[in-house]
Amino acid sequence: MFFFDINYLIYMIPAFLLMALTSWYVKSSYSKWSQVRARSGLTGADAARRLISSSGLYGIRLEGVPGEMTDHYDPQHKVLRLSYDVANRPSVASLAIAAHELGHAMQDAENYFPLRLRGALVPAVNIGSNLGWILIMAGLLLGFTGLAWLGVIIFSAGAVFALATLPVEFDASARAKRLLADAGIIYGEQERAGVNAVLNAAALTYVAALVAAVMQLLYYVGLVGGRSSRD
Repeated sequence: MFFFDINYLIYMIPAFLLMALTSWYVKSSYSKWSQVRARSGLTGADAARRLISSSGLYGIRLEGVPGEMTDHYDPQHKVLRLSYDVANRPSVASLAIAAHELGHAMQDAENYFPLRLRGALVPAVNIGSNLGWILIMAGLLLGFTGLAWLGVIIFSAGAVFALATLPVEFDASARAKRLLADAGIIYGEQERAGVNAVLNAAALTYVAALVAAVMQLLYYVGLVGGRSSRD
């Protein structure tokens, strides 16, 4: 009963389709604009160094990291990590991604509240994603709906985290666009369009993640609520 439920598919298939479409769109946008050479000739690493200097973010280290689209900023160690392809290729996609991650570094330097909130939610999400599901199932199996509702509340941390992520990512992308324009790193409408395409595609993945988290939460709310109404 609890390991296969057609209602779960009804809730989650639209979310899974949306995630698959956004994943395809991100890869398609990245593939297209990673082949378009930036007129500045700057690689992602070059752009990051220039933007770090122009933004006064001294103390930020730059490192390479293996994999594709594994780029991220590490606020704990103040390290901007760029995938080797982004770091070494002078493409429009590389500029967009490097600037986006530097946007996170700026947020960190400014104590941007949504970034702090998201970081504070990480422990709750790590615990809630596993403990919440266990409490829900245990409560339903044992007939303790109060325990099941507690599991729903704990499990909801994932949806809250996905919601808190949106302003962090949208703001980082907005900063990236301004940084690249103000520093004169991108030229012309084509490069601006490319930067927008790459960053907007990436933003959609976080929207899809939120939709998936909310739909899963709604499924468990319906599951526990249905049991409560029968008891």
